[in-house]
Amino acid sequence: MDALHWNLLFYLLVLNLTGFLSMGFDKWKAQTGQWRIPEKTLFSIALLGGSVGSILGMQIFRHKTRHTSFVVGMPLILILQLAAAIGVHFI
Repeated sequence: MDALHWNLLFYLLVLNLTGFLSMGFDKWKAQTGQWRIPEKTLFSIALLGGSVGSILGMQIFRHKTRHTSFVVGMPLILILQLAAAIGVHFI
């Protein structure tokens, strides 16, 4: 693998870890009645490449699983990202 692929892999790893931890942190904040991470931020992390981590965080922490926008939106973001990656690969 060349440097570009390693950098992309590192970027995706960091974003997915961020998405996962953000879901857990926001759940903890919700349970303790503290300041919350805005939904816009959670979606932004997923859009920037952290969709897998965000989805895993939703499931493991059981957070935002009753919100249709998250239950539908997060997998949709992942599907669009996979389609884009496949499209770029074949160009």
